[in-house]
Amino acid sequence: MNFWEFVSSTHQQLLTDAYQHASAVFQCMVVATVLGVLIGVATYRSEWAGNLATLTTSTILTIPSLAMIGLLIPVVGLGVPPTVIALTLYGLLPVVRNSIVGLRGVDPTLVDAAKGIGMSRAARLLRIELPLAWPPILTGIRVSTQMLMGIAAIAAYASGPGLGNEIFRGIASLGSANALNQVLAGTLGIIVLALLFDAAYVLIGRLTIPRGIRA
Repeated sequence: MNFWEFVSSTHQQLLTDAYQHASAVFQCMVVATVLGVLIGVATYRSEWAGNLATLTTSTILTIPSLAMIGLLIPVVGLGVPPTVIALTLYGLLPVVRNSIVGLRGVDPTLVDAAKGIGMSRAARLLRIELPLAWPPILTGIRVSTQMLMGIAAIAAYASGPGLGNEIFRGIASLGSANALNQVLAGTLGIIVLALLFDAAYVLIGRLTIPRGIRA
């Protein structure tokens, strides 16, 4: 059976795995984005706090994904929980770092002008600083998503959802007729999902970033 025949005969399972893969990455990115921006907002005004936040999240990223999931299994069990925790932790660094960089890059004169007309600190943050910091934050989200697409495949080691199951099943049955097809289908599926997510982020950027800032 060639590759396209394999895809045709197993397309239902591949679509299910692709949906689960995309869903896991999307949901974990939502959580990582919220946490990352909150950490950035809480630390960007202080040099040491910002450095500590960046150092902590970058340290998490140095832990091999297989080791991270292996360490989580005894604590939270198999399946979705270790997948969600690992992906969320791995997704933090680019969002935290870019949030801090973006917020620190806002022109202080704009903030002072907003303060001068009586805007509260919260209003300045929500209406001035975060909108101006959005382009680098969005870039951080894009980078995190691309990383998580690949890392999510390792979740199959812990019986997690996604296209990694195709890859692991193929590796486990190397030498059989469809082993290579399974690995290839899982890998290409992840690449396609990554490209689709990135295209969606480009569209979001065009819709949410004013042309002057984008330029």
